[in-house]
Amino acid sequence: MDDTTNTKQDSFKELSQKKRSSIISEFWFFLKHNKKWWLLPILIILLLLGLLVLLGGSAVAPFIYPLF
Repeated sequence: MDDTTNTKQDSFKELSQKKRSSIISEFWFFLKHNKKWWLLPILIILLLLGLLVLLGGSAVAPFIYPLF
């Protein structure tokens, strides 16, 4: 094997040993570096709607319905 192959294998091995980042930190990194800040309000609204759907089927539902 030549030296470049060993270097590539060593770098691949180092990357595989690293701790994986969470989905939230990956998303934050994406927003910050790609300047896609318009995605943040969409994500917040989707999370709030999902929370309402989950709470709508629970004992909290009678307290949510008067809000609308």
